[in-house]
Amino acid sequence: MRRGEVRERLRELVGTVTPGDALPSERDLSVRLGTSRPTVRVALDELTREGLLVRRHGRGTFRALRKISQEVPSTAELPPAEGEWLSELLEYDVTPAAGELGRLLQVSPGHEVIRALRLRVVDGAPMALEEIHVPRAVAPRLAAADFTGGSLYRRLRDHHGVVPAEAVQTTEPTLTTPAQSRLLAVPAHSPALLFERVTRDGEGRVIEHARSVYRGDRYRITQHLRFGPGSG
Repeated sequence: MRRGEVRERLRELVGTVTPGDALPSERDLSVRLGTSRPTVRVALDELTREGLLVRRHGRGTFRALRKISQEVPSTAELPPAEGEWLSELLEYDVTPAAGELGRLLQVSPGHEVIRALRLRVVDGAPMALEEIHVPRAVAPRLAAADFTGGSLYRRLRDHHGVVPAEAVQTTEPTLTTPAQSRLLAVPAHSPALLFERVTRDGEGRVIEHARSVYRGDRYRITQHLRFGPGSG
């Protein structure tokens, strides 16, 4: 089982645990998942950096307390970010939808999903790592070359007849893993922003799930807010 699969299986398990409660030991998890303890340990470390888990020395691993969320609605069209954006494709494959991924994409287990991991480069310097999943049924001819150009959404519209209409995206702080740090050219465990997005077309069909890690020292978001009587 690949490390990414172990991480997603653990993510599903975390969803069944009450916030604040302990997870099984690394040894028990390795037996349950049929993989090695070092692989489980790395996956637990990654979920800890994402804020899903808390590791307490001598006591074990616990599900983190729930995060406080604030939704900022927007009716404006998303403008492009500054700079010249390029993409370097690092990984590309087709995998079956499983567990949490299938739920996010709203497809049945076993349905094929296109997965791409790409490095986004802005003005000649690395900016972000994006892991993108697209149900193959959405764009059967979607190929590796579609992820190496400019905007994926533009490629979907112009070459595959798929029109992104809306998305729900969350943003939270995280720390880069050693592997992410090397690719982003930052010190290990550097502050970063974690984006997770589910995108739909005009008919409400899920066409994409993306998880992106952006360098905290190079990326900034500006929001224009309007206040009303019920604003908090």
